[in-house]
Amino acid sequence: MAVGDHVDLEGFMTGVEKRNPGQTEFIQAVREVAQDIFEFIEDKEEYHEAQILRRIAEPDRVVSFRVCWEDDNHNIRVQRGWRVQNNNAIGPYKGGIRFHPTVTESVLKFLAFEQTFKNSLTGLPMGGGKGGSNFNPKGKSDSEVMRFCQSFMTELYRHIGPETDVPAGDIGVGGREIGYMFGQYKRITNRWEGVLTGKALEYGGSQMRPEATGYGAVIFLQNMLQHAGNDVEGKNAVISGSGNVATHAAEKITQLGGKVLTLSDSGGFIHDPDGIGQEKIDWIKELKNVKRGRISEYADHFTGATYHEGARPWAVPCDVALPCATQNELNGEEARELVDNGVIAVSEGANMPTTLEGVDVFHDAHILYAPGKAANAGGVAVSGLEMSQNSERVSWNTERLGDLLHDIMTDIHAKCAQYGGGEEGGYVNYVKGANIAGFKKVADAMLAFGVV
Repeated sequence: MAVGDHVDLEGFMTGVEKRNPGQTEFIQAVREVAQDIFEFIEDKEEYHEAQILRRIAEPDRVVSFRVCWEDDNHNIRVQRGWRVQNNNAIGPYKGGIRFHPTVTESVLKFLAFEQTFKNSLTGLPMGGGKGGSNFNPKGKSDSEVMRFCQSFMTELYRHIGPETDVPAGDIGVGGREIGYMFGQYKRITNRWEGVLTGKALEYGGSQMRPEATGYGAVIFLQNMLQHAGNDVEGKNAVISGSGNVATHAAEKITQLGGKVLTLSDSGGFIHDPDGIGQEKIDWIKELKNVKRGRISEYADHFTGATYHEGARPWAVPCDVALPCATQNELNGEEARELVDNGVIAVSEGANMPTTLEGVDVFHDAHILYAPGKAANAGGVAVSGLEMSQNSERVSWNTERLGDLLHDIMTDIHAKCAQYGGGEEGGYVNYVKGANIAGFKKVADAMLAFGVV
């Protein structure tokens, strides 16, 4: 409903759709936030007058550039690169770089928009940004990946810096790619500075960074369950993905006494009724990170496990689910199947992996549901701590960083419970809580700056 002369939600979204035609992922992300924010700001005139939400939903800048490189057969290849700098009200732009064929401007704008709220929730001084390319590192040689990364950074370097914009890794960008990009940045600028996070320990990286996103999603899950008088121990977990986030989420579930039943990749998923314990997780890490193999090989190696080609794991009965692969991987029908099979909690390790229909299903069933902007904030939190270590020229130990990660995720849960509570039967709407808590800090900083 409109407030005075203020535009209502649908009027606002009509404007977003008109300004961003065809950008479905970005429009979905804005709507998911706006429907909660409009209720929160209904009686707060200062946010309306300053057009805060409209300004957050319009990136500060979108940089698009050509990336030329030469493959091993001496063919010239041309890709497109982007950096979306969404909002720097509370700190330098911060967010990952993604290399994947599905990368588009819409995807990166959605991720940068979400990153703004996620970074705000951590309590650390970081704004929101995201970048990437439609380059596919799969099947490429190390030399090809190096040449692409060097070409990508040759353009990107002029838009980033430790006090301006600090990228990290994301899908398709791991330690190898970060190393190549950091090396090229250093070569071009003649400066060694904390311009990228996710670096190897040998050159300024942080302990706990590989584990942070997956561990954080499970710490948030544990907080949700404990808030509701429950616990991870003894629970069966279904997890999608088999990369860094998924394997470390599986590791943390195992440490807390739960049993992991599934992992997946783009080809299908494996189901192991005996549980995917630490020894098996270590085997998967080597398969994916060293051998660059496919998850289907797990079923050939471990007795009792089955591989389900072309399918996702959400039909497997479980107590808790952690989508840790990619956006929109869990739809409404699959959400209903999870609910029908008895799921009690869902914690997102990926960015926006559940469709809006799926989110509605979880809310209608009063399932404990943690959105990615809250549940997977552990990764960027430790990236922020890596920035602090680089600034101080120090390296903190694993114990200290583990404690800080636990404290940050626990604090994010508390903020979400504060703003998302008050629902019927004591149910906490964690999406609403995360949206409002993340928005308020950014919005108040923007008010302090005036119209800029």
